[in-house]
This record gives sequence, structure tokens and C-alpha cells, in this order.
Amino acid sequence: MFKKILIANRGEIACRVIKTARRMGIQTVAVYSEADRDALHVEMADEAVLIGPPAAAESYLVIEKIVEACRKTGAEAVHPGYGFLSEREAFPRALEAAGIVFIGPNPGAIAAMGDKIESKKAAAKAKVSTVPGYLGVIEDDKHAVKIADEIGYPVMIKASAGGGGKGMRIAHSTAEVAEGFNLAKAEAKASFGDDRVFVEKFIVDPRHIEIQVLGDKHGNVIYLGERECSIQRRNQKVIEEAPSPLLDEATRRKMGEQAVALAKAVNYDSAGTVEFVAGQDKSFYFLEMNTRLQVEHPVTELVTGVDLVEQMIRVAAGEKLAIAQKDVSLKGWAVESRLYAEDPFRNFLPSIGRLVKYRPPAEVSKDGITVRNDTGVQEGGEISIHYDPMIAKLVTHAPSRAAAIEAQATALDSFYVDGIRHNIPFLSALMHHPRWREGNLSTGFIAEEFPKGFAVRVPEGEVARRIAAVGAAIDHVLGERKRQISGQMGGRVVQRERRRAVWLDRQEILLEVAREGEAIAIRFIDAEGKAGNAHLLQSAWKPGDPVWQGTIDGHVVAVQTRPIANGIRLAHQGVEVPVYVWTEAEAASARLMPVTTASDTGKKLLCPMPGLIVSIAVTEGQEVKAGETLAVVEAMKMQNVLRAEQDGTVKKIHASAGATLAVDALILEFA
Repeated sequence: MFKKILIANRGEIACRVIKTARRMGIQTVAVYSEADRDALHVEMADEAVLIGPPAAAESYLVIEKIVEACRKTGAEAVHPGYGFLSEREAFPRALEAAGIVFIGPNPGAIAAMGDKIESKKAAAKAKVSTVPGYLGVIEDDKHAVKIADEIGYPVMIKASAGGGGKGMRIAHSTAEVAEGFNLAKAEAKASFGDDRVFVEKFIVDPRHIEIQVLGDKHGNVIYLGERECSIQRRNQKVIEEAPSPLLDEATRRKMGEQAVALAKAVNYDSAGTVEFVAGQDKSFYFLEMNTRLQVEHPVTELVTGVDLVEQMIRVAAGEKLAIAQKDVSLKGWAVESRLYAEDPFRNFLPSIGRLVKYRPPAEVSKDGITVRNDTGVQEGGEISIHYDPMIAKLVTHAPSRAAAIEAQATALDSFYVDGIRHNIPFLSALMHHPRWREGNLSTGFIAEEFPKGFAVRVPEGEVARRIAAVGAAIDHVLGERKRQISGQMGGRVVQRERRRAVWLDRQEILLEVAREGEAIAIRFIDAEGKAGNAHLLQSAWKPGDPVWQGTIDGHVVAVQTRPIANGIRLAHQGVEVPVYVWTEAEAASARLMPVTTASDTGKKLLCPMPGLIVSIAVTEGQEVKAGETLAVVEAMKMQNVLRAEQDGTVKKIHASAGATLAVDALILEFA
């Protein structure tokens, strides 16, 4: 077994590999760019080597620098993680030439399967059912349009060397193919150093299901069940689960055996994933093979009990697989949510900055429920513009799908992040979406269920009552604390007025609040002014705690709390709202206060994220129609097209291509 390995990656996957290596008694070496000098993976590793400037093309993607770091530290093997060099055939060849072991598949398998075009050719040769498409080299956007017209719309334009949703576009018309082709090529070049793309038919209402395979250097290959990855946004996975609610045992076995046959055909000898696009009728087509560890591998680990990173290391060291196909069984259900530094209320645009507070839920395994958080950040760290915006992967495991979803929902409500915008409100709302809970999924789920994006949600029904109850309980605890200050009212006990008007922004809920032993009792007031039955809230919350965790009538509840002027901001189940708790006299005055409105910015195009202006597509005086491209902004390796929301005339342009702008910086004005 290796004594020392180097992780040629960063962020949560580098930390993930370090954890397993540490458990196996293997020393670790981290590499880092100047932007990652204070990163968590650098802190966790036994040694760390600086490999260059922030840009990945000058650091994490430079093979020579990784090889030199191995020589410098005496690392015997390299784990590539995912992304960066993990699927670059030249990387294991360079390591082999330097006498260093690659913890991943052999270069031949990467060449056959890692390239999306070549993998489809190999699959077709092996008589695997594939999606109709064009696998040759596409010369330019006109050629791409011609191919798309022949295949029939909609089509998928996809980076050959791609992964993680980068360099991928769906096109429904000739115009979208031309624009999507150029954007996909640019993203592919920036992310993978390879601008080749291909075009294939996009299956309507599909599901994305993938099979985890594991092979060794002795010809053994097994599959470890499937993962459902259909909840995607912009072709990037958001939520994954294992197993899939679609598959039955017979379909699972067919997909697994096909994946194993394909892996054996290329002598696959590590962890890898064979991805399929599946119809709602359980039909499936080979999509691609990822010759690396997947981002969503934790859900497979939790339902099988197999540490995939450990298996990769053991296989690379020459060991035979210790498990056979008959030993693989799926136990329970696992759900993973990807937490991103992006603003769901601004069309999920990237957000950067310092993590002023970062308080994930506790990692526990109790009463059949497991909560796991794979992360590469810590409180006080920076979310950089240079890399993928992932903050963490939150994973829950339980005996059933419903229980795993419930555990995930509670864990998300307990996950406190401040300093940047993040997608926790969106993930939390998703966990309570009826269609998601039913398992009625497709890759179009988010676009179909949130056609206008994710907007601020108004608290309604039971959620509104729960938030109001917690707000009143918090206010009551704060009041109790104030009354404990010495010298108040000459030591006399003051009987507090019980009735309160709780405002969720401007929505008013009347209730009574009182201490009853260890609990706080809330009684809601009906339209006739009568108090209902008591709801008992129990929590150890104290002033300053970022999350109110406890029970309401015995049911576990978590609500995020943030102090604001005269009140608190509470977040629960995707709803975030300012909460004000008034006495009856205070409420009477508050009702007379005028409502402030936001200023109109409808005639301005503001930069929606910190980023680089790639291009300005209009000129001053030009008339534009709704939907036309105005500018392209690049951030975190993604190119974002800014379009006109309505018809208008460009009055003045304030930014130019190549400029780096802050969030809300003015790009142009309309007349």
C-alpha cells in the first residue's frame, strides 16, 4: 500500500480524499493555487505545495507542476478527484513516465470512454443503444445548424471533453444552435482546454440515471446500483439520490450488466460511471461514461456501505476487488443536495465573497438516520471567482425515501451560511415540492416547476403559522432574558401581556404566548378573537444561536434566525421573511407606518454577479427586442448571456469587453 499520495485537486473532493487516506494510514499532499493559500484542503493535508496563479490553466491544469510536486514531496501516487485533469489521458501517461501511480483508470480506458465522441463510437460498436447524434468534428456554427436540422429539434450541444454541465447547451431552433455552439465551445475551452463539441438529439421528458461501476487490474468489474440525477438546472445536477424511484430490479440489472459489459470492453480498472438517459417507460440509452469519481458518489457509498475512494486507492495499488457482484446490496435510501454559491432569487447567478458564518448541521448517524456533509470550505474562507461555486454536498440516508427526504429537509433548514448568497432556500423548497416527493422526475423538472425562476416565497398556511410560532417563542426568550437583568423594576415580578401580533413582513398573525414549564405554549387567535389549543415549542435556543432547533408538538423543526432592526429574519422550508413581534399597542402604531417601495431599475442593465464582461452585443442608439442578447458575462467558468427583458433603445453603454465588474455595476442604460 502507498505511504504517501498527492491529491491533484481542490475544494470538497480534495478534503474527501484526504479523509479516507488518513483513515487508511496514508500521508497526503495537497496542491494549491495562490487563491487557495488558506483553503481547507491545504490545512487538512500533511504537506502542501504551491503550484501557481489562481487561474486553473496556470495551476491545477498544468501536468508538469503536478509531477514536480510529486517529485518534491515523494508522493507515490496521485488521486485526481473530478474535473481538472481527472479525465485527461495525457495525465496518467505523464505520471507513468515519471514512475508515479495514477489512482484512476488506465490511459487506454480514458481514451476510449473519457472522450464523449469516442465513447459513443465505442458504445455503438459494442451494440449499445445510443441517442441519435453526430459524432464527427463540427467545423463551425453553420455546420452545427445543418446537423441539427437533419437530426431534428430539440438538440443538445455538448463539449466532447466535458463534464459537470460545462460546455453544454440545449437548442430548440436554428438561432439557438448558432449561439449555443459558440458559447459551448468557449466554455469547453476555458474549462477543459479542449473546444470540441458534438450534437445529439435531446430526448423529451427524460430522466438521467447512472450506474456506478468498479473494476480492478485483474479483470473484475462490478456495478454498485444506480443514482437518479434528474433534478438539474442548466444541465448541472442539483439533487441526486440512490436508488432511483423509477427502476425496478429487472431494469436495474439490465442497466448494470450493460454498464459492466461496456467497462470490460475497455479493460476498465477503477471507479467510473456509465450514464444513461432513460424514458419514463424505463427504456434507456447510453449517454456517456465518466472515467473518474463522480460528485454524487456519497449516495452510492451510503446505500452500499462501500468507500469508493478507498477502493480506487486499493485497486491502484494492485489489489483485487474484495467484493463480488453477489455481495452488493442496496440498503435504505440516500439523498444529496449540492450547495452552491449562487443567488436563487437572481436567476442563480454566481455569488462570491467571504463566508462570514458557515455552520453546517452536525454530521451524525443516529436512530437509522445519517447526516453527512462533504465540504471544502470553512468559516472565514473566501468563495473565489476562479472556480466552481460549490460550497458543500449535504447527504442524508434513512431506511426509506420519504425518511431520507425529511432528514434532508431538516438538515437544510439547519445549514447556516452568511456573507454570500446561496441556494439553500431553493433546495429547501425543493425538498417539500409534491412532485419531487412523489418521485415524478425528469431533467426538465426545475424548468417546468419554476418557469419564471425561483422567487421570494410568501409564507402560507402551516409554514406561516410555524414561522410565527417560532418568532413569538424567540421574542419570549429574549424578553425573559431582559427581565433577568439586575435592578429591573425593583425586583418585582411583572406579569407580561400574553397576546401578540406577529408580522411576517406585513402579514399579521395574532396569537398568545406563555411559558409552560420547559416549553413555550402558542395559542393562535381565530377570527372571533378566541384562542385555540396550545402548541408546545421546546428548544434549547438561546440569544445568538443562528438556528432555532427544537420540536413543535413533538415534530422536529429547524428555523434559521438572523437579527434585524426591531425584529428577526427567519428562514424555513425555502421561505425567508422578516418577523416582527408586537404587543397590541405596538401593533396599533405599526399599522399606521407607511410601506417603503424599492426604486425602479427597469431602464438599466446591471451586472448580476461579479464577473468579466466577455462581450457587448449592442451599440448606443440600437433598438432591441425582448429576448435579444445584450452582453455576455463570465464568472466561475460559466458564460452567462444577459438578454433584454422588453423592447427598447440603448441610450448609453457604460462597460466594455474585458472589464471586470462588481455585482450591480451599471452595464448600459435604455432610453
